[in-house]
Amino acid sequence: MEPDFVLDASVTLSWAFREEFTPYAQAVLRSLQHAGAVVPEIWPLEVGNALVVAERRQRLNFADISRFLSLLQALPVQVEPAPPERTLGDVLFLAREQGLSVYDASYLDLALRSGLPLATRDKSLQDAARRCGVPLFQAPSS
Repeated sequence: MEPDFVLDASVTLSWAFREEFTPYAQAVLRSLQHAGAVVPEIWPLEVGNALVVAERRQRLNFADISRFLSLLQALPVQVEPAPPERTLGDVLFLAREQGLSVYDASYLDLALRSGLPLATRDKSLQDAARRCGVPLFQAPSS
């Protein structure tokens, strides 16, 4: 399945935490029943790290994490590899230019290169996307 949007970790992780599961996050998840998403290479590391931290802080237990990982593995999400030269070149420059972390800039860079909208809950990333002319993913209304 060809990707329809770039998915960031802020939306992904909101699916794991009841208090962060907003209507927007729910709509993005629902859209993955008929759409595909693409993520930068950093996505599995960001998601994995957040899960480990959540378990250490007792926000999630091992069973919660296992269920969440099963959900993620069933979704049509493809990981886009990036050579180190890209990360330490264009992505680093974009991060500096837009006042983002390199992690967040990797999502914006992927959206810019692919011409796909960006699904994010991160306000700074949303603002940077608007400045760069990247559309934000709008989940279809039910």
